[in-house]
Amino acid sequence: MNATPFPLARTTPGPSAADQVYEALHRAIITGQFEDGAPLRQEELARQLQTSRIPVREALNRLEQHGLVQIRRFHGYTVAGHSRAEVEELCRFRALLEGELILNAVPRLGAAALAEAKRRCQAFARERDPVRWGELNRDFHCALYAAAGLPLHLQAAVAALDRTERYLVDQLQLTDGRAQARAEHLAILEACVAGDARAAARLTRQHILGACERFSAHVQARQAQAAAPKRRGR
Repeated sequence: MNATPFPLARTTPGPSAADQVYEALHRAIITGQFEDGAPLRQEELARQLQTSRIPVREALNRLEQHGLVQIRRFHGYTVAGHSRAEVEELCRFRALLEGELILNAVPRLGAAALAEAKRRCQAFARERDPVRWGELNRDFHCALYAAAGLPLHLQAAVAALDRTERYLVDQLQLTDGRAQARAEHLAILEACVAGDARAAARLTRQHILGACERFSAHVQARQAQAAAPKRRGR
């Protein structure tokens, strides 16, 4: 674990200590400061974050609910990790589920819901902080899905989005994915405004699977690059 303290003081006004710890740890995980499987020791985190163990425990529990942290027997809390195959499976699951959500949502979308989705679409397009891209992407999609009237589908979709968030951010940062995501969000929104549920569902599925393909290609290229020195050294 990086020994450099996080920029968090216990006396900082505003959000609660648990909220501040959550934001600090969330940022560290999303940006790759903590790698998959890295241990998250409560005592060490409390020392670095200049707080007690109680808000650290609360933040870790919250991160676990979002699929970013897991508890391993005899190891305590660690950063949750997914293999490339697991991420691809989650994306295929999302494509099926979110395609069904938006198909049901479009006929029920009113002017207020569409205006809110447009606002969130613009917020994603403007944001420069990579840590917020996952959250804003989820906000945009959920603003449309909420009208579907399928709360269990929506709950499962949000859980899958949470589990793939840092891989999405990685893909957006290291490829041309963000520009493409902005264009795809706009196309989905335009289909919703036009009341074309089938087009919105098709575009949503393509949006999710396209991001997954870019992520997989990026991982494959990174693995090939890492293996290249070993081949040359033989």
